[in-house]
Amino acid sequence: MSARAVAALLSWLSCCGSALWRYTSNSPDYRIFSTRSAIKLHYEGTAFSEWSAPGTCVIQDKSSPTTELRCSIPGIQMIKPIVTGPPEEEARYLRIEHSHICFMWYYRVINIVENLTQIITIWVYDPENANSDEILWTADTPSANSIVLTKVLSALGQKPTIHTLLKRKMYSPDDIKNEGTWTVEIPMTSDDMIKEIKGNQVAFQDCFIAHLPFLLTVPLLTIPETAGFLPLTSPAGTPLMVVWNACVPSFAVVVANMETFQTNDSFHTWSRVRVPPDTLSDVQRHSVTDVILLSQEIVFLIQGSLYLRTLQEFTRLESDKGLPEGGVRGIETRRWCGGIYIFKIKKGHSVILAWTENEVYLGYSSDTFVKLTTTENLKSLLGLPSQDTLTIQNLEYTLHPAEFAVLLQHCVACTDTKKIYIMIYNEYSTQWVCQDFTLDIPMDTILIPRFLYSAMPDLILWDSHRVYYCYQNFTVTGVVRTSTGEENLSQLSGGSKIHDIFVDTFGNIIIQMENNIMFYFKINTRDVIKLHLWTNETVKSCFYISSASQVYLVNVFDDGRIIPQEYPLNLEVQSVTSRTEDKCPYMVFQNNIFNLFYFLDKRESLTIWSQIVYPENVGVYILVESYGPQILTMHTVTQYEIALGYCTKTTTITFTQDANYESVQDYFNMQEKNSGLVLIQLRPSEYSKTCPVAQKVFQIAVGCDSHKYIAASGFSKTECQHRDFSYVIDKSYLRHRPPKNLKVRYDWGKYGCPMKLDFREKFQPLIQLFDENGYVRDVEVNFIMWEIHGRDDYSYNTSMIQSGCLNEAQTWESMLEQNENLPLEEVWGPENYRPCFSYAIGKPGDLNQPYEIINISNHNHLFWPTDHTGMYVFRVKILDPNYRRIW
Repeated sequence: MSARAVAALLSWLSCCGSALWRYTSNSPDYRIFSTRSAIKLHYEGTAFSEWSAPGTCVIQDKSSPTTELRCSIPGIQMIKPIVTGPPEEEARYLRIEHSHICFMWYYRVINIVENLTQIITIWVYDPENANSDEILWTADTPSANSIVLTKVLSALGQKPTIHTLLKRKMYSPDDIKNEGTWTVEIPMTSDDMIKEIKGNQVAFQDCFIAHLPFLLTVPLLTIPETAGFLPLTSPAGTPLMVVWNACVPSFAVVVANMETFQTNDSFHTWSRVRVPPDTLSDVQRHSVTDVILLSQEIVFLIQGSLYLRTLQEFTRLESDKGLPEGGVRGIETRRWCGGIYIFKIKKGHSVILAWTENEVYLGYSSDTFVKLTTTENLKSLLGLPSQDTLTIQNLEYTLHPAEFAVLLQHCVACTDTKKIYIMIYNEYSTQWVCQDFTLDIPMDTILIPRFLYSAMPDLILWDSHRVYYCYQNFTVTGVVRTSTGEENLSQLSGGSKIHDIFVDTFGNIIIQMENNIMFYFKINTRDVIKLHLWTNETVKSCFYISSASQVYLVNVFDDGRIIPQEYPLNLEVQSVTSRTEDKCPYMVFQNNIFNLFYFLDKRESLTIWSQIVYPENVGVYILVESYGPQILTMHTVTQYEIALGYCTKTTTITFTQDANYESVQDYFNMQEKNSGLVLIQLRPSEYSKTCPVAQKVFQIAVGCDSHKYIAASGFSKTECQHRDFSYVIDKSYLRHRPPKNLKVRYDWGKYGCPMKLDFREKFQPLIQLFDENGYVRDVEVNFIMWEIHGRDDYSYNTSMIQSGCLNEAQTWESMLEQNENLPLEEVWGPENYRPCFSYAIGKPGDLNQPYEIINISNHNHLFWPTDHTGMYVFRVKILDPNYRRIW
C-alpha cells in the first residue's frame, strides 16, 4: 500500500474501531521483502506503547505507532506491538529473505490509437532509493537515482525485452535514450494480454532485476460521468459487491451503498457509474442486488429486472430481449478467462447466466437471451416425483469454457429441510449431467457456489456460517473446519457472517467475514486457519485481483473515496503457519507447460514434463488428471532419482490421438466424435496450505485450429495493380459444356495477383501451411485441385500406372458420376478418398488415364492447352484423411 493511501486510511480510522497493526514495503506487491528492504510498521489504536523486535532488527523509532523496520539477518523474525493493557496484540512472524534481487522494472504506456500500437517506456529503479512518484507508480519519467542506475546497468549490458505468455512473442527495445529509458513498440492485442518484462543476467553491486509480469490490452473505456445523473447503490447495510473482467482483471466495478464505481487500472483511478434521472425511482436506484461486468457494459439486477449500462445509455432488458417480465433472482458471468477455444455452438457461447425460481436463461454478446430449460424438465432428468417442489437456487460457470452448473433445491413438505442437487450443462453437447452430490440444509439457508481453478469441476459452497468443499469431481466432499474441529466460522468471528470468498489461479481461498476477519485454506485441503487481522471492522472492504494477478483489498469509505491496498497473502500465511506443523511436503514442483492452451490436430502429439523434489521417505508423486471427452491417448514415463536425502521424480507425458480416418464409412461423424476440449491438470499427490503452487491446469483442444490455413506459394497481393476485372470463358472449355460462354469477375481482394505462366510451362503448386505467426511448413500429403468456374481444358502429365497404381484411381469424372447431386467442390475429399495402391481397394480399369492427385514428391504437374490462352482460378483440398482438419 502506498504511503499516501496509508496516511489517508490511518486518518480515517484514528477515532474508531478496534486495534490492529500491519506492515508495508516500497516494493509493489511485496515482491522484494529482504534484508535490504525498509519495512514500514503501522499500528491503529490508542493503547500502543512500543514495538518489539529481535536484536537482529533495527526499529527507527520504537515508541512511534508508525515507524520503519530493517532486519540484517534473514529468517523468521517475530514482530509485535507492546500495548498498555489487555488483551495483547498478536505477533507476526515475518519471513525476511536474503536475496540478490534488489531492483525492479518500471514502465509507462502510451496508446497510439491511429495505428493500434502501444509505446512502452521502461527504466530500472531501486524501491529503496526511489522517489515518491515511483513508489506510488505515478511517475512519467525516471528519478535522478533511476536515471543513473539505468544507464549504469545499460553500460554493463542490460537490456529489457517484453515477452507475451499466450503467443510466446518477444519485443525488443531501441537503444537506451539520454534520459535513461528504453522504448518498445508493440501492437495492441486483446488475445495476448499477459506480458512480462525480462532482462539480461546483469548484476550491479551483486544485485539483479526482478522480472515484472503485467497485463496490457487494448484500452478499455469506463463509462463517463454526466452532470445531473444519479447514483446507483446496493441496499443500505449490505456489504460491497465487486466484479471484474475475467480476462482483464484491472477492469472492475464495485457497488457500495452510496455509489457504483468503475476502474480500468485496478482502482488507481476510478469513475462513478450513474444513471439518468427519471429512469428509475429512488427505491430502485438503491436496490442493486447483483452486478456483472462485460467487455464494455455493466448489467445490474434491480428488483427482479435486468438493466444494461453502456457508454451511451441505460436501458431495461425486457421481453423483446428474451427475458421474463420480472422475477429474475440472479445473474452470473464467467470468473475464469476461457482462453482461445473456438466454440462449435450455433448461437455462440453464452456470456451471462440469468435465472428465476423455475427457469434458466442464457445471455449472449448481442444482449439477447434464450430460455434454456425449466425446473419441470430438470425434475424429469433427476427422476423426481412431479408433485415435489424443485427450485433454482444459484448458477455458476465452471472453468470449462462450455459448461456451467445449476444449484437446485428440492423438498417435499418444505417445512424444515431441503436437499441440494448440482447439475452441469455443456453448451456444446447440449447434455445435462447430474453430479453425485446431495446436501441436506435448513429451508432458510442459501448456498453460494464458486468453482475453483481446476480441470475437474471442483467447487466450494457457503452459507452465512459454513463452507463446504467438493473436490476431485465430487468424490471428496465435506465441511471445512479449523484445527480444533470448529466448522461454524461465525463462532470464531464475533458472530459475523461470511461476506465473500476469494479464489485465484494459484489455489488460494480466502474467506472474508463481514467484519473483515479472514480465514484461509487451499484447494484440496480441508482445514482453515485464521489470518491476522488486517482491516478494521468499520471499513467496507472486499478482495480483488490486480493486473499483476496479485491479491488486493479495495476499501470504500462513506465519503466516496476508494483506496486499493496491497495484501501480502503469502507472508501472512507463512506467519500464521510458522508455529504449526503445517509444512509443504515438497520443495520443488515445476513443469514445462508455458501455455494455457494447446491445439492438437491429426497426427500431432504433445509432450510435457513435470518434476517434483521432496525429502526422502515422504512418498509424493505427480497425479495427471483429465476432464472432458475420452479422445486422447496418454503415455506416461516416470524417472526417479535420489541424492543427499532428497528424491526427484520426473514424469513425462505424451498426448496423442490414435484415431485412423482412412477408408472409414462416416468420416465427418468420426471426426466430430474425436474433436473437443480436454482439460488437464498436474498436481502433487499431497500438499498443504504452505505450498506455493497447488496444481498446473491447461487445456488441449483436439480439432481444427482456426488460426491455421493453407496457401499456394508464389502468389502475392502487392506485385500487381489492385483492381478487379472480368473475362469470358468459352463454353467449350467448361466441364458441363453449357450453351453459352461464361463471363466471370476476378476478385483481386479475394484472390490476389494472378501468376503468369508460359503455356509450355508445367505447373505444380507448392502448398504451404501457415498460422497467425506466418509460415509453418510445406504440405507433403496428397491434394486435389479444381478450377472453380468449371474449366477442364487442362490435364496432368502423369498417368495412373506411372504413379504406381494397382487399381484404377479416383478422378474428377468418376467422382462426379458417383455424386451427381453434389456441387463440384463436395464430390471428392478426405471423406471418400480411396488410394489406388492396393489390390484390396478399388477395381481394375484403364491405368493409362491421367492421375489427378498431386503431392510434393510425385512429380505430377498440370499442363496447359497450346492452342489458346486462359485464366484459371484453382481451389485446393487436402485429400489425406489423416491430415489436419483444414482445407
